Amino acid sequence: MFTGIVEGKADVVRVEFENGNMRLSVRPGTKSRLPGKGESISINGVCLTVCSITKSALSFDVVAETLRRTNLGLLEKGSRVNYERSMKSSDLIGGHLVTGHIDGTGTVKRVLPEGGSTRMDIAVPKQLGSMISEKGFVAVDGASLTPAKVTDRGFTVYLIPETRRLTMFQSREKGDIVNIEVDLFAKYVKKFVEAHMSERNAKRG
Repeated sequence: MFTGIVEGKADVVRVEFENGNMRLSVRPGTKSRLPGKGESISINGVCLTVCSITKSALSFDVVAETLRRTNLGLLEKGSRVNYERSMKSSDLIGGHLVTGHIDGTGTVKRVLPEGGSTRMDIAVPKQLGSMISEKGFVAVDGASLTPAKVTDRGFTVYLIPETRRLTMFQSREKGDIVNIEVDLFAKYVKKFVEAHMSERNAKRG
C-alpha cells in the first residue's frame, strides 16, 4: 500500500526488453532512502518489486500485462518518474490508500495556470470515469489528487506549486499518457451495485 504522497522523482537509467517483458532501472533522488531487495516501490503509481540493487540504481521486472495497462512501456533512458516507497502501518496517510494496481491510462488534454495553481484536464475511458467522483480521490501517476470537476469521460485537478515541484507534473503537457488508479472503495461499491442489479434483474426475468 502507498499513500499517494510522492516522495520525489527518479531518473530512468536503463530500459531493456526481452520476451515482451521489461527490466527497468531507476536512480532515486539523493534524499530518498534506498529500499531493500524485495520491497515494493511505486513507480508512476505502479507497484513494482525491487529485484536488484546497485550503488546507483534499483531494478524492477515489469511484465507484459503491466506494460499493456500503464505508461511504463513509454519510458526510455533519461525519462523521469514519480517515486514512492510503500507505507508503514505507523505512517500518516496524507493522501489516500493507493494499491499501486493501475486501472488504466488517461490522456492529458490541457495544462494551464489558474489562480496560483495549475489546472490539468485528463480524459479517461468511460469505465474509469464512472468511478471517479468530484471531491473524491484519484491517483494520477501515483499521486493522490482531488478531482474538482468530473464527467464520465474525464476530470480536472488543480496542482499546487509544491506538488508540481516534487512530481513529474512539472513537465506534463497536452497529449501525455498518465496512469490512473481510481479510489479503492469506489471499485468495491461499483462491483457490489452491479452484482445487486444483476441479481435483481435475474429474479425479475
